[in-house]
Amino acid sequence: MNGVPAVTDETFAAEVLAAEGAVLVDFTADWCPPCRMMAPVLADIAREEAHRMRVVSLDVDRNPRTQAAYGVLSMPTLMLFRDGEPVRSVVGARAKARLLRELDDAL
Repeated sequence: MNGVPAVTDETFAAEVLAAEGAVLVDFTADWCPPCRMMAPVLADIAREEAHRMRVVSLDVDRNPRTQAAYGVLSMPTLMLFRDGEPVRSVVGARAKARLLRELDDAL
């Protein structure tokens, strides 16, 4: 995804769980049209909100262990992690302003 680095089952612990501050994980799939709609929104958020959170994507088809570990069943699922723990989860595509509002009190 352009502007949003990918994480894998192998790198998830280091990139997300061990990260300082907030990390927004986009659980995504190539076959998912709403996921493709979210790609530019998440790229914007990654750039504009870099001072508050990091944004990464995880392809669920290539990384089934992480998907299963967090019980992610629908794409896109956006999960906000802080100090290695998921603190907010939202499912489905949404506008940037709405997504930021939904995450705001957890940041």
